[in-house]
Amino acid sequence: MSKPVFLFVVLLLLCSCFCASAQSPDYRVGGGDVLKVTVYDNPDLAATVRVSSDGTILFPLIGQLQIDGLSVSQVADHIAEKLANGYLINPQVSVFIEDFRSKKAVIMGYVTTPGLYELAGPTSLLELISKAGGLTKDAGDTVTIKRKQPDEGSGEAILNVDLRTISVQSDGSLDIRILDGDSVFVAKAGMFYVTGEVKKPDTYKLVEGTTVIKAISMAGGFTNIAAKGKVKVIRKKDGQEQIIENVPLHFAILPDDVLVVPESFF
Repeated sequence: MSKPVFLFVVLLLLCSCFCASAQSPDYRVGGGDVLKVTVYDNPDLAATVRVSSDGTILFPLIGQLQIDGLSVSQVADHIAEKLANGYLINPQVSVFIEDFRSKKAVIMGYVTTPGLYELAGPTSLLELISKAGGLTKDAGDTVTIKRKQPDEGSGEAILNVDLRTISVQSDGSLDIRILDGDSVFVAKAGMFYVTGEVKKPDTYKLVEGTTVIKAISMAGGFTNIAAKGKVKVIRKKDGQEQIIENVPLHFAILPDDVLVVPESFF
């Protein structure tokens, strides 16, 4: 199975679990979220409320209530506590998020539709990539996440993620969770070039472990007049062009290498 197809399958598997995880009890409520609140045996107190920009809601009997940053279960407990203060005896309150609006993350780089996306409940990296239309054909395996550190002033944490590592875990256990305010960048893949006596001279995406023979196979193989024992690699090192002659077939290809297959004159 090719890498893009495999990643797509993984994305589908993860997205199928999304509805089950969206109501995670540790989700922190914020401005713009819409909450559905019910109070057991008190249907007249059922309400659907939107959290205001200052993190408050208006609820029957209680009035204005500050809930910004509370988890869903904490919101339920907070409402129950207020209702128990002179209104109801042992109120049982349930809170359900009807619409997630408060959490957002940016994804840029080699995805189909870069931009700012709302995090509808707990959202993993692969789910965010899926929201952005998936990876482009030039996308690499490396993703960089910049994350604000609330306890360290304006500092940021830099997380480097290898998509290949995530894709081999069918249960998504290594798929990192995206948080509010994260900035995600999908890097471009390393490229290499094959020219000369091969059937499909072109630019190719570099994957780990690519050797001369694998590169030639990607380029359709040798032509009938190729000098198979005289393959050379043109490589830039410290800003200087370096020509490596007669490379063996197991020679490792690096980003921006030019693989040249000359013609045989015999």
